[in-house]
Amino acid sequence: MKVFQTILREKVVETGKAVLPVIGIVLVLCFSIAPISPGIMMAFLVGAVFLMAGMTLFSLGVEMSMSLMGERVGTCMTKTRKLWIMVLMGFILGFIITVSEPDLQVLAQQVPSVPNLILIVAVAVGVGIFLVAALLRMLFGVALPPLLVIFYLLVFVLAFFVPESFLAVAFDSGGVTTGPMTVPFIMALGVGIASIRNDRHASDDSFGLVALCSIGPILAVLILGLIYHPESYEYVPQAIPEFSDSVELCRYFLTGLPAYIREMAVSLLPIILFFGLFQVIFHLVPGKSLIRIGVGLVYTYAGLVLFLTGVNVGFSPAGNYLGQVLAALPCRWIIIPIGMLIGYFIVRAEPAVFVLTKQVEEITDGAISAKAMGLSLSIGVSASLGLAMIRVLTGLSIFWFIIPGYAIALGLSFFVPKIFTAIAFDSGGVASGPMTATFLLPFAMGACSAVGGNIITDAFGVVAMVAMTPLITIQILGLVFRLQAIRARKEEREMPVSAFDGMGDLEIIEL
Repeated sequence: MKVFQTILREKVVETGKAVLPVIGIVLVLCFSIAPISPGIMMAFLVGAVFLMAGMTLFSLGVEMSMSLMGERVGTCMTKTRKLWIMVLMGFILGFIITVSEPDLQVLAQQVPSVPNLILIVAVAVGVGIFLVAALLRMLFGVALPPLLVIFYLLVFVLAFFVPESFLAVAFDSGGVTTGPMTVPFIMALGVGIASIRNDRHASDDSFGLVALCSIGPILAVLILGLIYHPESYEYVPQAIPEFSDSVELCRYFLTGLPAYIREMAVSLLPIILFFGLFQVIFHLVPGKSLIRIGVGLVYTYAGLVLFLTGVNVGFSPAGNYLGQVLAALPCRWIIIPIGMLIGYFIVRAEPAVFVLTKQVEEITDGAISAKAMGLSLSIGVSASLGLAMIRVLTGLSIFWFIIPGYAIALGLSFFVPKIFTAIAFDSGGVASGPMTATFLLPFAMGACSAVGGNIITDAFGVVAMVAMTPLITIQILGLVFRLQAIRARKEEREMPVSAFDGMGDLEIIEL
């Protein structure tokens, strides 16, 4: 019991460090240059309480359940030594997880020119195919950078033939479909598969599944854009709610809560059934571990219900209204540094970022610390929000940002250690999670409506921008690591033998 209380206390502290800075920034803005109504303010604060409780339970539940489930399934699939089983299971897993992802339903609503069912199935097929490609890459030790270059070249070739009103939504889809439910399981699946390999590159290849799975939805949506030839259309944003008293606010949250209870049940059920099938056939874990997994799944479910209710019901209206007020100021360019400041802190509140940074630190035995990862992600998302606000104010096409950004990211992939490239491209899918979709996107939409821009072409694309910049900052971190390693080896070669006099064997090895 004491151990559980200690772990819970650690999770509460981690969550507070991630969320409180964002709340503080919003409150400072609201009480200074961007006044908002008391009703929206109260909804934001109640949403913050939901968000913090949800993140705490989610991070606790993932450690107890999702990570163990994914690792055991990945190990079991690899041990079968039958390629056709791995291909079939990989595709089915990618398909069912994507279909159950709640953010995909939101994406489908943003593309009215394509029937919802067709878009959902196409995106799920894309993720299934690319998850299989990622598994095969790991099994056969294929380098990630050449694959990324080939697939992204294909993406950009198709993008030139798709209407601009469809383009930003297509690139957003890559980040939207790798949500907090799928990322922990898929990343743990990679760790489980890599654990079977005995070569020295196994740990490097344990990352990269999310990177390739993020490409599938983009290609799928672009292909649908070519088939359906979507025309430009007007996006009608949802009305910002107002509350006359606390009872009305309470009803507002209670009305939204059942929807996320159902969504998360539908989202979690396919993963449970998939793991249950493997458990019955292969007996992956003993009874005590099954109880632990069951308790962890309850925590994960409750955490995501509270988190999504908080960010969708409480944070989304506040983000939209705040964007409108800031962009309507006489000095509207102030929204760029404010957006960068919010972006710097808000990525730390993404549920899957906790999972990624912890997993990176564990697999690399602390060589790549969670702190260094968090700082690189924060810098990347901060830069992406600055660029996104420039797009909102100027109306520049997303091509002017996406093409140079991915060119730099793909170019860096040939000069940094392999593990950093895989982690960087995984980070793109992880960073562009529900906080981006429910606070940053409404923030950009509110600002865009205030300046009279086109929401479809100018505001959408924020998710794509957030997914792109970590590819560069994490790889720059890898470049720094490589330069430090080269300098250390050079100093070691130049060190005279006399320098080792009086040192023990362990001291010499450590040096």
